[in-house]
Amino acid sequence: MTGATTEESFVFIVEDDDELRLSLDSLFRSIGLKTGMFANAREFMEAKKPDVTGCLVVDVRLPGLSGLDFHDHLMKAGSAIPVIFMTGHGDIPMSVRAMKAGAVDFLPKPFRDQDMLDAVASALEIDRKRRRGELELLALRSRYAELSLRERQVMALVTTGLMNKQVAGKLSLSEVTVKIHRGSGMRKMGAKTLADLIKMAELLELHLDPEDV
Repeated sequence: MTGATTEESFVFIVEDDDELRLSLDSLFRSIGLKTGMFANAREFMEAKKPDVTGCLVVDVRLPGLSGLDFHDHLMKAGSAIPVIFMTGHGDIPMSVRAMKAGAVDFLPKPFRDQDMLDAVASALEIDRKRRRGELELLALRSRYAELSLRERQVMALVTTGLMNKQVAGKLSLSEVTVKIHRGSGMRKMGAKTLADLIKMAELLELHLDPEDV
C-alpha cells in the first residue's frame, strides 16, 4: 500500500471463515487502517457504520446472500462503496460479472498480502475521490443557490455559447445589464473564466435550451 494518510479509512471485511477474517483484520490494522468484521452480508447491512472513506472486502461464497448478490443489492440501494471480491472457487464468469458490476478487483484465494493491500489502496483512493467530488458538488450547489434569478438565467444562457448581445435579446435586457449579471454571477460562483463557468454548469446539469427563455 502506498503512503499513509491521517484521514480515517475503514476496510469492511465480509467473510464467513473465522481464520481468514481475523487474518485480514490483522493485516489491515498493521498498516493503520480501521476495520469492521462481518460473517455474512446481513450482519453488514444491519450494522451501524461510520460515514468515512472505506471499501468492502467480500468473499464471493457467503452463507445466505452470496457476495455477488450482496454487491447487486448494494448497487440497487445506491451505495457507491468500492468492493474487492475474493474467492477460492473463482471462475471466469464470476470474475466478469464482478468486474462488470463495478468491482475494484477480484482476488482468487490464496492471494498474496501485498496484492490485497494494493487492491485496498486503489479502492480507498476511489472512494476518497468520490467523497471529495460529492463535497465539492454540495459546495457548488450552495453557491448556485445564492444567485439571483437573473444571474441564474444569464449563467444558463452564456454557458450554452450565446454572446452577451444574444443573451440580452433573449432576456429583454440591455447588454450592459447582462454583463453586470454575468460578472456578479461569476464572482459568486468563484469562476475566473467562462470555461470555469461552463464546467460548473455541466456539474450542476444546467441543461437550459436558449429557446426556453
